Amino acid sequence: MATHDIVKEPNLVAALNASRDARVQALALVDQVTATGPVESASAEAQFEISKQQKLLITHLAQVRGLHRAATFSTRKTKAETAEARQEVDRLHLQLQNLYYEQRHLQGEIAACESYDHTYQQLPLIPVEEFLALKPEHAEDDENALMIARIEHERTEREGLEQKRMELLKRKQKLISDNKKRKDDLANLDKELEKFIDAAKPIQKLFEKNIT
Repeated sequence: MATHDIVKEPNLVAALNASRDARVQALALVDQVTATGPVESASAEAQFEISKQQKLLITHLAQVRGLHRAATFSTRKTKAETAEARQEVDRLHLQLQNLYYEQRHLQGEIAACESYDHTYQQLPLIPVEEFLALKPEHAEDDENALMIARIEHERTEREGLEQKRMELLKRKQKLISDNKKRKDDLANLDKELEKFIDAAKPIQKLFEKNIT
């Protein structure tokens, strides 16, 4: 494969072309000197032609040096840009890897949440059919909304039952208190009756004497 088929960068192509021209000119100068012989013994016309060819070669070499310098700077710039682009690619790749790991972590968390045996699943809720019979407005709810409504219904029912229990407990305490008060009243009445009987004994004995 030819060099020009591989190298496409403009500065390098120009440098290769200038190098080729300088090589051709150098070979032409060598041929000229070889054909002329020693320069000292050559004719003025031949020396002029050799000098002309030398100037052309120097011009080509100067172009080669300039283009080589430009190509070097361009290569350095390209390397710097390539390194910067590689760093950006590496950074983006690292971000992608982090996102991939985060995705896997979130998928694991979601799976754990979906498989978690939550306490609400153990609540003794009334059957769905019975709940919908009581609350037909929830017939079109999705699974989550229906579950929330059933839990809320259960909470309301339990709060109502707890309130009734507290009311019954208060009534029980009141009945116990009333019974105790009545028992105390009866005990006091018994004492008063015994006192009355004791106080009436002398009168009873007096009546008994008068009768006899």
